[in-house]
Amino acid sequence: MRIRQIIFLILALVILVPKSVYGNLPESRQALFIESPSANEVTLNATGIYYSNERNRSRRQSDVQRYGNDRATEDAQKAAIYYVLFSGTDPLISTNEERMRFNTRESHFFDMGNIARYITFMDPAIQNRTTLNNGEGVRLSRIVRVDVERITRELEEFRIIERRADIMAAVGFPMIMVIPETKPGQNPVETLRSDPLLRHAASVVESHLTQRRFDVVVPQQAEQLSNLNAIQLLLGDRDEDIAYTMALSIGSDVYITFGGLFEDAGFNTQRYAMTVRAYETTTARLLGSETGYSQGRQGEASLSIEEAMNAAITNVLSRIMSYWQDDALNGIQYKLVVSINSSFSNRDVDDIHDAFMDAVASISKRYRENVATRQTLDYLVWADAESYPNTRALFRDIRDRFDRTAFGAGLTTVNINRKMILLSID
Repeated sequence: MRIRQIIFLILALVILVPKSVYGNLPESRQALFIESPSANEVTLNATGIYYSNERNRSRRQSDVQRYGNDRATEDAQKAAIYYVLFSGTDPLISTNEERMRFNTRESHFFDMGNIARYITFMDPAIQNRTTLNNGEGVRLSRIVRVDVERITRELEEFRIIERRADIMAAVGFPMIMVIPETKPGQNPVETLRSDPLLRHAASVVESHLTQRRFDVVVPQQAEQLSNLNAIQLLLGDRDEDIAYTMALSIGSDVYITFGGLFEDAGFNTQRYAMTVRAYETTTARLLGSETGYSQGRQGEASLSIEEAMNAAITNVLSRIMSYWQDDALNGIQYKLVVSINSSFSNRDVDDIHDAFMDAVASISKRYRENVATRQTLDYLVWADAESYPNTRALFRDIRDRFDRTAFGAGLTTVNINRKMILLSID
């Protein structure tokens, strides 16, 4: 008798439990990215699915008619949060360790009360509603806007992902320069000055960067750099990549290039296609590339460019942050370019190469020799941020170690900035 009472009580509790809490994870887990209306939000077309759990077919069909849209909408909202967390090109949860930590807090992020805080807007219109299983289920889509920044903060508070503030406290925010794509030999500063639409696109990127507390370098500043031509000659790419040279010359950690064009969107309208690329300055390594599109419209060129840029820049910035976090583990990266006096003999040059390599190895977490000729050495060096809080401290230790072993050859500076050190050996 007691067993029957327990079974009856369990069945009664199951029947009384609201259907919206049967499961935390969404049924569909489908969403499509539409746009990034701001630096902190994304707009998605999210799909929701609901199957009734009533006892017989007629009850299930009746339940879907009465509650199907609401339940499927809840599932669509959960699917949007799932997309931000785990899907897309740059999910917030990207490693197995983060997923394991997330599992202990899963119910928090998929609780409908919290989801109401994460979703800042939902289009009242239902998209693409379809009945399933002879009316016993329903699938629909809703346009929703998700506050990615709020979710990110809560992931950091629960220590599911690393706190950005902790990372940046160790190595600082990266310095970034934003410049338009140009043809070989063209000056990006002149291009910005002459094209108001490109200036507008640059301002959109800079707004995203400053909102996220990156250090932004205005490219027009590079125009006043007296050593620009000398650096171009030193690097040997005078006519090939002025943008790269400018980024090196002002010491940026990353530089972003952008460019686009108007395309026919049908019905006598045009859309803008914007391609954004981010490069590691010291190596010119591509960190991320994304193309964003505006809606098709007549006129309103500035609005189309801003819309396309917003669609592209968010994912690129996520990849920059991932690069910067990885770089923080390896150490601060510097580029060392050394010019060796041509009067040294071949034997002396070999000894100088060995002495400089030993000096670099003794102060760095790791290093890479890119070029070694009779007159030029080109190194990438990763140095501990605590041991070397600035570029001058790094040079001082390299010079001291080199001078002790180079037997008369002297290491002096030509130019020092935040990321690049130009040296000479005489």
